[in-house]
Amino acid sequence: MNRATGAMQNTGGSNRTTVATAALTVLLCGSVSVGLDAHGVSGKDAVFLMGLQGRAIGPLLYLGAKHMVTGYDHLLFLVGVVFFLHKLKDVVQYVSLFTLGHSVTLLAGVLGGVRANPFLVDAIIGFSVVYKAFENMDGFRTFFGVQPNAKVAVLVFGFFHGFGLATKLQDFALSPNGLVANILSFNAGVEIGQCLALTAILIGLTYWRTRSGFLRHAFAFNGLVMACGFLLVGYQVSGFVLSPL
Repeated sequence: MNRATGAMQNTGGSNRTTVATAALTVLLCGSVSVGLDAHGVSGKDAVFLMGLQGRAIGPLLYLGAKHMVTGYDHLLFLVGVVFFLHKLKDVVQYVSLFTLGHSVTLLAGVLGGVRANPFLVDAIIGFSVVYKAFENMDGFRTFFGVQPNAKVAVLVFGFFHGFGLATKLQDFALSPNGLVANILSFNAGVEIGQCLALTAILIGLTYWRTRSGFLRHAFAFNGLVMACGFLLVGYQVSGFVLSPL
């Protein structure tokens, strides 16, 4: 009788884990498909940037944090980066590399005037999600017999993520008055938003890892993350093809 009860409890726990995993992945993909156009700066934020004159450190901190917290492409990539990282030291190392990468290109893009087609940059960002999910599924060793350097990949893709942020700001004729302080504030806000989002992600993953079904569902979860990445790539490539020259 005790064994039967235990089996029923294990089955119930497994079913709850399965339902939770399915709900999380559906929400993840759904947020991407619904919000494909939402990652730029629009509405009141756009009006504010267009009329900005002089320093606005507080508002730019807020906008930077908001951009990261609502940036589904960045969040999907971060989920992939920390998915199998159990030690805080490793999390700090990888996130620091990502931070270094996107800070350099964000500042270079806006302050240095470095430009590129935003559709292509965002397509590469979408590919970074595919890449990381594929790596988490052990795809490189399984299909190609190699294991790329994960830290180098995070740094390189961090460059593209930062450039993606820069292309959003390059849409506006930002006033040179106080520009350096404002962009540094925006970048600091991005880091604040990243810390907030990463904290929530780590709490969720830490809880999920305590469940018996984590490893069993990890492959499927990363498969759905990869599907979201392909969706992002396809959307941006189609935008590039259909956009006027």
